[in-house]
Amino acid sequence: MSHISGDGPIERDGLQLPRAGHGARSMANSALSYGPRGASLAASGAPGSFSSDLRSTMVSRATNSRADYVLPGGLDAVAEDERTLAEQRVARLREKLNRELKIKEGSENMLEALNMKKAKQTKDQRSKVELELNTSNRKIGQLKIQIEELQNSKESAPPVRDRIPNIPQPEYLRNGPYEAEPVPSTVSEEDAESESPTFALAEILQSFENEGMQPDYYVERANSLVELLKRHPTLKYDLAWSVFGLRMQTMLLSDSKEVVAAGYRMTRYAITDRTSLETIRGLKSDYLIILSLVKDSRASVEREQALKLVRAFLDVKDGVREVSRAVVRTMVAVAEHTEDRLRSICIETLAEILIRDPPLVVSSGGIGPLTDILGDGTYEASESLVTAFLYLLDMPSGRRYLQAGHGLEVVFSAFTDSLSSHGPELKLKTNARVIAAMLKSWSGLMALSMYNFRAIRSLVASLQFPETKVRDVILELLFDILRIELPSWSSSFLAGRRLTTYGRVANLKSQTTQASTETAPKDGSGHRNLIDHYLALMLAVLFEAGLMKALMDILKGNPEPVLKRKTTLLLGEVLKLASRLLPSTRSAQLQMLPDLFSSASAFGAHQRFIATGTVYQIDSVNRTLYRSGSMAAPASLLKAGSGGQSHDATRQPDQSKLKINAQIDEAQFRSLMLESQVLNSANYTKWRWDILHAIVEGPLLNPKRLDEAVRVTKFMKRLVGFYRPFKYRFSDIRNSKPNQRYLRLGCALVRTLLQTPEGVKYLSENKLLRQLAECLAQLDRMSGLTSANPLFSPMRMAETLSGGYFAFLGIMSADSKGLVMLERWRIINMCYHIIELSDRADLVKTLLGNIDFTLYDIRIFATNLLRRYATSLTKSGGKDTGEIGHSEWAIRLLVTQLYDPEVEVCETAVKILEEACDGKSCLEYVVKCRPALDHLGEIGAPLLLRFLSTSLGYRYLDGLDYITQEMDDWFLGRNDTYVGLVEASLARAMQEPERLAGAEDTIGRAKRGIAPPHFYRELTRTTEGCKLLQEKGHFEEFAATIQEHGMEKDDPEIILKVKGCLWAVGNVGSMDFGAPFLEGTNVVELIVKIAEHSEVLTLRGTAFFVLGLISRSLHGLEIMHEYGWDGATTTMGESLGFCIPQDLRRLFSIKPWSQDNGGLEVAAKSDYPELDVLEATPTSNRVLELVVDLANTVLTKRALSDLMHIKSRKPPDFRSPQLFHKVMSILQSRNYRLPVRRFIIDLFDKSVLRRIVLDEEEVGENGGQSEQGNDEEEDDDDDSDLEG
Repeated sequence: MSHISGDGPIERDGLQLPRAGHGARSMANSALSYGPRGASLAASGAPGSFSSDLRSTMVSRATNSRADYVLPGGLDAVAEDERTLAEQRVARLREKLNRELKIKEGSENMLEALNMKKAKQTKDQRSKVELELNTSNRKIGQLKIQIEELQNSKESAPPVRDRIPNIPQPEYLRNGPYEAEPVPSTVSEEDAESESPTFALAEILQSFENEGMQPDYYVERANSLVELLKRHPTLKYDLAWSVFGLRMQTMLLSDSKEVVAAGYRMTRYAITDRTSLETIRGLKSDYLIILSLVKDSRASVEREQALKLVRAFLDVKDGVREVSRAVVRTMVAVAEHTEDRLRSICIETLAEILIRDPPLVVSSGGIGPLTDILGDGTYEASESLVTAFLYLLDMPSGRRYLQAGHGLEVVFSAFTDSLSSHGPELKLKTNARVIAAMLKSWSGLMALSMYNFRAIRSLVASLQFPETKVRDVILELLFDILRIELPSWSSSFLAGRRLTTYGRVANLKSQTTQASTETAPKDGSGHRNLIDHYLALMLAVLFEAGLMKALMDILKGNPEPVLKRKTTLLLGEVLKLASRLLPSTRSAQLQMLPDLFSSASAFGAHQRFIATGTVYQIDSVNRTLYRSGSMAAPASLLKAGSGGQSHDATRQPDQSKLKINAQIDEAQFRSLMLESQVLNSANYTKWRWDILHAIVEGPLLNPKRLDEAVRVTKFMKRLVGFYRPFKYRFSDIRNSKPNQRYLRLGCALVRTLLQTPEGVKYLSENKLLRQLAECLAQLDRMSGLTSANPLFSPMRMAETLSGGYFAFLGIMSADSKGLVMLERWRIINMCYHIIELSDRADLVKTLLGNIDFTLYDIRIFATNLLRRYATSLTKSGGKDTGEIGHSEWAIRLLVTQLYDPEVEVCETAVKILEEACDGKSCLEYVVKCRPALDHLGEIGAPLLLRFLSTSLGYRYLDGLDYITQEMDDWFLGRNDTYVGLVEASLARAMQEPERLAGAEDTIGRAKRGIAPPHFYRELTRTTEGCKLLQEKGHFEEFAATIQEHGMEKDDPEIILKVKGCLWAVGNVGSMDFGAPFLEGTNVVELIVKIAEHSEVLTLRGTAFFVLGLISRSLHGLEIMHEYGWDGATTTMGESLGFCIPQDLRRLFSIKPWSQDNGGLEVAAKSDYPELDVLEATPTSNRVLELVVDLANTVLTKRALSDLMHIKSRKPPDFRSPQLFHKVMSILQSRNYRLPVRRFIIDLFDKSVLRRIVLDEEEVGENGGQSEQGNDEEEDDDDDSDLEG
């Protein structure tokens, strides 16, 4: 649903004034503008405001008002400059003050953490922190004094306006209707602070008493009142509604559209609570809102503000109860009118009311139009509209307002209707998105699976239609709901090219993420993806609905080549998913493709050749998919410069072998050099790199042999010259697995030269380091050096071995002699500047993965580097952090970041450490670092939970008295909070397309769809934790709650409690140590009963996922098999945690329900009982009969002509408030199209509404007839709409 934003120009600058000389209601265009659509119904910004794709056509202009008056001579600019300079200085000082406050806060948190440790161990560290804290306090005091002095000097200086002589007022400002009227809307900031809100309010309200003024006069006052309420939000609580309400009624009864719109806006900002809404309704505002909404497009500004006022009701707690059924009926009519500009906003408002008060929309006849809007495919935000229906489907209390098995199935009509009636492709795609949204939610899947999967069967059966357009859209829909990401070679395959070379590494770089997901469906800690469990169920449903047969029929029907290839690709992916997710009892038979092979083996039949070709294509696709998955892993070693190179390239050689190889004589050494071909040719492709590697790691460690290679021959000159950056040999070699040998030799060469004084001297004098420093300077903005094609550009880092130079720097940083050379060429200083590059996260990661910080005391550099990496990871998506998670120095630095004053850095450090703790060795090392996380609160909770998974971590946390406190916290409330976390994670993972996930942060994407860490799960990993759980008896309490309230269907709080208990039981049962807890109770039987018989659909879904958790352990899998549920396992018998019932109908057994019309047939309760008494006359009786006939499409034309005939006689009945009220009651209880509603209301004299609202008596017999005649032209204009 579209984003509820601010009011646009209306809320920023107030309503535009009307043009002078025009009738107020003759202006057809609005001064509103709107922002783009978003995805939320929650109101934000101004109360009741909204935005849509409507466009304003009114050109804003200047009017003769004091708001546009500018002093001559640029005196305003002088004053502005003086204020700006002072404000800039204050802003800079405040920024410094905020920074010092953060440092102070971080130091205090650090001191609290150190106080929990032994004093002897932290004496030095505590003294440093205390020194930093004292320095911050001193700076804070100085900054506060400076800010106070600047503010005092600013207040004491007289304004520029007071230091200049009076300037005569222009003539056009002294004359006119504003001569003696102040304009409160032009209050300056200084006056606004010193003004009296009550006095200003009384002054503005008093100015409304002036009658006969121009419309812009009232608009100005209304805008001033709104600005006053914005400046003083509490002022609206002091409004005297006896006075304000009368002013509001007077403005809403005005003949000017702008004045009426300003009245609605003014009223909207005066809303406080439900009592104020009741007061507004008591002022007959419902009739006024209905009158505004039924007007034509010429009153767009008035209609928009009226609708905003209705939306403001929804912003108040229980405000939806004050929205009348007559207003909702009118919004339904607007939503049905396809050409109305407010249609989209009315649809969204109706959807929001449907969620908050379903009986109101149902009794107003809104369900039918909303389902029709879903089916016609013209509404762009249909996916968000269907969310309201899915919300109602969840519980029986909301489900009863919908018709079982119908309503939502209207979206399938675009695919299942006869071939001649298939709509345009846009409608098909829109409806496909709606179907995808339903199938990606538990409520939608359960509703569409009713009546033996009738709706899904109809969709699958639509593939039988020989309509390429329909088949293509359905295939795309299947790719979407099954979360199948097309491989990189799919476009070439669909274009008809052969699948012979697509498995190469060069073409499969994009497959890395997908392959890692497919080959490792769980993370290291055992958290399997819940989305995969849901996909397993969806696959089983599709197979039950006949998907495989439909795909086979398409292939055997010899369709168009592109459609055939897409079907083949989908079939291969589906079979691949089935083999991974489904139990062998379901997937084994599918993999054989019996129908296709029987056709291929039917010798003599013409279909045999088509089936044979299809079998070949499926086999080719499967083999290519397998190569894609298997070859993506080595491809991942070549990404992001040298991120994956350093681990292999910088490994230490075998020292025993080096000692032997170094002891060779001069003749043998010369023979080796000649055999390496370095002395014979300068072409590196002719060199023997295996011999070179033996020379570098052996004889060159001998100072004599090294000196001979340097002085006597060109061996070292050519070898080291090959690695010089500006030779463009090594730096231009393509980054591939075979070419890693050049990098390995280079790392070995640098390491060897650092072993001897002769080698250090040669390396320091060689041009290698000087040129490398120059290349780094090209990235340093402080150096002044630039290059059109820098060596370390993103493209070269990804595609060539240029990133290998950072591996050389890493080896030198691990040696004291190498550090001296790096300092000589200021490489360390340049690295300081490189990490400040916000757009080069690849360089930050490469530096982080290669440079060694252990032997060089540059802790500040390491901290800044890691902080920069963490911040860029959070803000710009970052890179994978798997490489740094297993390095001890990186873990130590990450633990240091836990005390950083920036919360963002701490949060990212916790996420990276949590991922690093997937490995047991890393987890134990993090525990040995003994990080204090109390100051982080909820941010550090996930990391502390991971500590529980080992005995070492358990003892550490037990010593901090963390376990018992956290256990009680989870038992008393955190279980309920966990439900919201896991459901939000599932919803986000399901609704967001997989192909768009690459643009988001790596850490967040890796955890999406995976159950967040649960305290009881981590506790059950150790024997100590199981013993504590047994002593506390929490598991038995959870089982008792499930047994007592498992079938609850009405109370949301109890349902939430049951869900929390289910997740706790499932997490305990998923561990091997949790088997005794499952055996001691019958909780699994209770959960199976909830999954198969609960009337709350999301509670069924929770039970389904919990059964999957239980099936992850071998013991749990055996229990599930006893209750008729099959689980998927690997070839080694390990459970994958995906279990589905053997008979799917048990899970989808929903009993049909009876629809509740929400009081649709009950007469509406009168809001104004004083108008219920009507003196019956023949004319009034006939009018009421004809108004009723207008609701019948068959009788509409005759009723229109009869009413026009009665109106032409100008009877007094059309000036009767009682008859008007009776007609409005009829409009409230029946469906009428928007033009018909407008026609009915325009039959009455406009004085009728004034008399009803203001409780006035009729002035005379002919009162109001003159105004009635003014609307005859509008009535004539509406005839064309009514006839249509």
